[in-house]
Amino acid sequence: MDVRAVEDPQARSDLCRHVLGALPGWFGIEQAVTDYVRAVAELPTFAVGRDAFLALKLHTPAAAEIYVMGVLPERQGEGVGTALVLAAEEFLRARGIEYLQVKTLAPSHPSRHYARTRDFYKSCGFRPLEELRAIWDESNPCLIMIKHVD
Repeated sequence: MDVRAVEDPQARSDLCRHVLGALPGWFGIEQAVTDYVRAVAELPTFAVGRDAFLALKLHTPAAAEIYVMGVLPERQGEGVGTALVLAAEEFLRARGIEYLQVKTLAPSHPSRHYARTRDFYKSCGFRPLEELRAIWDESNPCLIMIKHVD
């Protein structure tokens, strides 16, 4: 699978807007999409063509976060997301970063889309760490998942 780093800030934002726009079950809040599109311009971002992307936020010398990730519906289940996570881990290992986290909707929320998201992250080696209700809001409980970048 051809995963590449996206160097141009405008290309990062355009790709983010394109992919998230095709995922209303996950990214249906317009202001959140706008915020992601703006932030991704400044973040390390990896892509598989125009079908998928993953953007990282580097927090400390030891820890980073998958800030946002999306895979077009027609490419889901093909290993595209896994390839993106592996590319991100390689990038982080090269910088000596040991831990990777991701925030997703917690299982106490009934979203079937996010149940699939949690299953995907578990298949990539992430483990649930903590559910927080105040990070986003009471109706959108956040699950923090982590993994050691081997």
